[in-house]
Amino acid sequence: MKKYHVYQVDAFTKTKLAGNPAGVVTDAEGLTDKQMQQIARELNNSETAFITHPTVGDADIQIRFFTPTTEVPICGHATIGANFARAVENNSPSQSIVQQTGAGNLPIDISKTNGSYQITMTQGKIRVDEPLSDNIQSEILQALGLTKEQRNFDCPMAIASTGAPKVMIAIDSQETLDSLQPDLDALKRITPKINCNGYYVFTLNPGQKELIHGRMFSPANGINEDPVTGNANGPLGAYLVKYNLVETSGDMFEFRIIQGEKINRAGTMLVRVTLQNGKPTKIQIIGDAVIAFDTFIEI
Repeated sequence: MKKYHVYQVDAFTKTKLAGNPAGVVTDAEGLTDKQMQQIARELNNSETAFITHPTVGDADIQIRFFTPTTEVPICGHATIGANFARAVENNSPSQSIVQQTGAGNLPIDISKTNGSYQITMTQGKIRVDEPLSDNIQSEILQALGLTKEQRNFDCPMAIASTGAPKVMIAIDSQETLDSLQPDLDALKRITPKINCNGYYVFTLNPGQKELIHGRMFSPANGINEDPVTGNANGPLGAYLVKYNLVETSGDMFEFRIIQGEKINRAGTMLVRVTLQNGKPTKIQIIGDAVIAFDTFIEI
């Protein structure tokens, strides 16, 4: 039997019980894959992060991510939460580290200000696909309970990824966004057809403090609705640039998002897109966090 320190961290917020909750085990050495999955199921967050020693020489830590039902290669909010909990536990100074994940080795910047931390996650390889076929688009709209008229036709329906692909689905209004009641089983059935398990529905709001209001559904991963999703909003930045949906100048484009409003877990993040010759070359998400509670488990 060994005692493990377990945290519940609310990411993309400074307010407890808001944002996106992530389980974190800060020293998971000795846990088997089965035990990690069992802990993730017990905590029942969309993801739980397990910090272990790296297995490659150029990383400082390894983090593995489990939903209640399966391991996933990368998770944005659990990355923010895990590095926040680790920094608090160790009273870390501001620093930069490299995090080994299933999506590759990723730089993490930890900034300490006024006794708390803000985490910057550099995400993985950028991919923005061509629009999905008309048939698949119709299936997705039907599964979401949307009519064609509720689409934002300036925004193609396409898959984007920085390690965990998501379908980008722009719609016409906040009212439509709030009223969504998707057929989750139908979304599950579409997932293997497109090799993508997440559906990010958003509104584009130029001139507002938050450019994006969004909701993200991933029932194939056991996550009916995710409160605030780094792995959706990061690649969204590349998608917005590729399809010329925002005005950019210079070598950087930044925007804020808000997500989780409908399910009373609102959280925000800053998305930073580095550009070269007008094309996205690096995606970073920047977020706050707060520890809701911590405990120990012997297993």
